[in-house]
Amino acid sequence: MNTILTHKLDTQRKLFIKKDLDELSLWLNTLESFNNELDHFSVIEKQLIRNQSILKLIQGLRRKNVLCMAMLCKYNQELKNEHEYGKTEYDLSKAKMHEKKREEYLQFIQEFNNFKNHFYKLLMMYKLK
Repeated sequence: MNTILTHKLDTQRKLFIKKDLDELSLWLNTLESFNNELDHFSVIEKQLIRNQSILKLIQGLRRKNVLCMAMLCKYNQELKNEHEYGKTEYDLSKAKMHEKKREEYLQFIQEFNNFKNHFYKLLMMYKLK
């Protein structure tokens, strides 16, 4: 009886960690695509806008993107190790830690979206001749 309960708890723990890993994979893919977008914004800034403050915003966002990706990659590795080798229960503290990572990710997403809106407003000022 106790073995069945232990097996169920381990299965449940692995399921929760797998859910977190899947969500984390989505976050990392999104940040990777943001990096590509920043490359495009940088080219447009150099060729058309030529504004140092915009260039610095792009560089700052790139730094934040790299730091966010590094933090999430480290977290990804921790989750993978916990999924494969861990024996500790998936409790409220682990759920809160994942929620904290989600909030950090969403904060960066909001900042990136604000930058894109600002950048597109700048582009709207240009007209074809």
